[in-house]
This record gives sequence, C-alpha cells and structure tokens, in this order.
Amino acid sequence: SLLQLKLWNKYRVSNIPSLIFIDASTGKVVCRNGLLVIRDDPEGLEFPWGPKPFSEVVAGPLLRNNGQTLDSNALEGSHIGVYFSAHWCPPCRSLTRVLVESYRKIKESGQKFEILFVSADRSEDSFKQYFSEMPWVAVPYADEARRSRLNRLYGIQGIPTLIVLDSKGDVITRQGRVEVLNDIECREFPWHPKPVLELTDSNAVQLNEGPCLVLFVDSEDDGESEAAKQLIQPIAEKIIAKYKAKEEEA
Repeated sequence: SLLQLKLWNKYRVSNIPSLIFIDASTGKVVCRNGLLVIRDDPEGLEFPWGPKPFSEVVAGPLLRNNGQTLDSNALEGSHIGVYFSAHWCPPCRSLTRVLVESYRKIKESGQKFEILFVSADRSEDSFKQYFSEMPWVAVPYADEARRSRLNRLYGIQGIPTLIVLDSKGDVITRQGRVEVLNDIECREFPWHPKPVLELTDSNAVQLNEGPCLVLFVDSEDDGESEAAKQLIQPIAEKIIAKYKAKEEEA
C-alpha cells in the first residue's frame, strides 16, 4: 500500500528485517538499528536506546598497527572518519587502497584528521592482516561490545561505510565512500554535502537511499547544465534547511 511505501522511504529501509525505534512524542528516530540493540541488550538495561555522543561510545583504548595503544581522547579536536570495513569484502579492500592515499594527502595538507577502523572481520587473524595495511587507528577486535555500539550508533546496514565527523563528533556526511572516490585529490575535504550533485558511477549509490530528483540536460551544451544547476540549487538548499531545522536527515 501507499502508506507502507511511505514508511519504507521515510526510514530508508533497504533490507529486512529492520527494527526502528521512534520517540512517539516527537516522531524522531531514536535508534535505526533495533535488531542489534535487542541482541546486545536483551534485558533492556540501556532503554530507551537513544543516540549517545560519539566520544562516549568510542571511549577506551585504541590500537595502532605497530601494537601501540592510545586513548580515544587523542581523537579530540580532529575530523574523524569512522570506517566500517572487512578484509573478506572486495569493495572494502579496493576502498582501503584509495583511502590510504586520501588520508596521507589530508594529513600532509596540515589538517587534523584521523580514521577509526571498526572491523567486521571474521577472525582476529584476518583483522590483524587487514589492519597491517592501514596507517590509522582501530577499535581492538576483541572489544566486540564497542564495535557493536558504533555499528548501532550509525545504523550501519552494509560495508564499506565511511562516516565523516567534525571536530565535535557530529556527522558531516554518511557518504564518505562516495566522497573519497569522487574527490581523489581531497580538495573538498571534509566533504560537507552539496545540495546538487552531478550524477556519476560512484555517487549513483545514493539513488537507493531516499527520494531523489534527477534532472536530465543536454550534455553537449555547457551553458544548459549550469543554468539547470542555478534553477534547482536554491530549491535544494531550501529543502535541506527545512530538514535541518527539524534536526532530521533531508
């Protein structure tokens, strides 16, 4: 029915079963990953399962691939990429190769940036093998509870996913994978979402994530695509501002 379709779209459900908790008084999503919640907290001790700040969820020791540990406080004041990935997943491995270069470029440009690897590997050994290729930090593989809490916090439904946070720990974009692949030189870092995008192979994935307006123009005529952008840019900005005021995702 139409109502069912509206609910699927509103909550961006891409696979089932999906369990989403909502605050009835405001209609806001409290938790997108309810199935993980009830697995991790069967007694309901953490009810009402609202989102906690990143700094609280990540708190504890982090690893470098040389065996050194550091406290999660060391991330404060940096932009952070929270990277959900695993060695068994080929798209993850190819993204990691690009991301290593992007990380190096951003650091060399003097910006404060750190990546936190949250592994979905199937064994400690494959985690260690994969992490040995990464110049950033990771949640220890053995700390399954913290890895699971980070998955819950961002409602991760598939890998690879790269969530980019600002220095306060607020989400800039959930589309870090698309941004990294679209911006090899990292000129647009930290990748604040643009109201209007030019459709490419790598950002087409966003068409599956919610309602989109796609405008076709004659690509031979350069002036036409610029004129079209001028036409829809203010409309897109207005829609984004409206959702931002409601503290919802557009």
